[in-house]
Amino acid sequence: MQVSVETTTGLERRLTITVPAVSIDTAVKSRLQQLAKTQRINGFRPGKVPVNVIQKRYGQAVRQEIAGEAMQRGFYQAITQEKITPAGAPNFELKTDVMGKDLEFVASFEVYPEVEVKDLNKIKVDKAVVEITDKDLDNMMETLRKQHAGWKEVKRKSKKDDKLTMNFVGTIDGVEFDGGKAEDFVLEMGKDRMIPGFEKPLVGAKAGDEVIVDVTFPEDYHAEKLKGKAAQFTVNVTKVEALDLPKVDADFAKLFGIEDGSIESLNNEVRKNMQRELDQTLKAAVKEQVINGLLANNTIDLPKALVDQEVNALREQAKQRFAQQQGGKVENLPELPADLFTENARKRVTIGLLLGEVIKTNELKVDNAKVEALIETAASAYEDPQEVVEYYKSNKELMQQMQNVAMEEQAVELLLAQAKVKEVKKAFDEIMNKQA
Repeated sequence: MQVSVETTTGLERRLTITVPAVSIDTAVKSRLQQLAKTQRINGFRPGKVPVNVIQKRYGQAVRQEIAGEAMQRGFYQAITQEKITPAGAPNFELKTDVMGKDLEFVASFEVYPEVEVKDLNKIKVDKAVVEITDKDLDNMMETLRKQHAGWKEVKRKSKKDDKLTMNFVGTIDGVEFDGGKAEDFVLEMGKDRMIPGFEKPLVGAKAGDEVIVDVTFPEDYHAEKLKGKAAQFTVNVTKVEALDLPKVDADFAKLFGIEDGSIESLNNEVRKNMQRELDQTLKAAVKEQVINGLLANNTIDLPKALVDQEVNALREQAKQRFAQQQGGKVENLPELPADLFTENARKRVTIGLLLGEVIKTNELKVDNAKVEALIETAASAYEDPQEVVEYYKSNKELMQQMQNVAMEEQAVELLLAQAKVKEVKKAFDEIMNKQA
């Protein structure tokens, strides 16, 4: 087998491969002889069909099949011989395929770029230093109370976080419009679920009040006839309800798995959960800065095949999410444009190639202790952490995913050690509210 290698443009390579005629012709003849033993043709006994008859009926199809197999086999032998690593599947072009002549074909494909990670000392990282204070704990307890609050009717004027029950009629130029009328409509204030400007006039209203609300529909409103239109709603408030916050007592503590109802145990558990979420947020923030610094200082050519693969993966993930949200089937969704995912795909491929080079250059191996720690951290958010740990360890796919995460973290830690790191004191709310 003869092989010639040609660099066309960038990462594209072109292999011209010649396979001796004798090997192709011999394979075709052998395949036809096998068919002669198994094919049933009228006028001939089973297994007695002459090869020339088989040749006439199946010769072309068999030769195409043999040629296809020879191209696949020849391509893999060629890239092994030439020590080339393709970045995607090749495109084959058959040049010569005639009995008695050498089979000649061309394989076009892309290779991985040569990656050199440089300027690591130019990466700048602001590492937040955060202490969870008693005030932070108190704020979190208040949040938990609101999450488990009920509603109770009140006879006072409404406040911005109350819930109102109302009847309303909307008009445009004095004429009612479709969809602008409702009875016993329940509105939880402060959630910004209505047209901009609808809620503000209702603050201070009490049951029995009639309130005139003037609004303008947004230009991007979903109903074409209402886009940008000024409207007036006559609102009759029938009920005002306020949040009924639970007391922080033994019953409240038991809602969070504190069986003995101890408030001290509840505080410790909440603080521990806050610390876990804070640690994860800080780690993610540092990683993001390291990766962005790595990207800013290292530009590489990307194989189109890898970008296309990543686009397809991201598109499939998006379709799965949409299907889950809408309660439909993935196959019923329209194909999403590749342009929606190209930029993100290019970034992900670049990160993968750069981190891969860091791992290879520094001969990093998976740190099993880190894998264990990652699994335990993930499991700690569940009611029975040990059950989750055992589930991970019994699932090869999940373990492989966690090993990949650990390896990526090891690479980021190595980069961080060479970056310019500045510690910055931050408040808990400043970090977590930004994350939210």
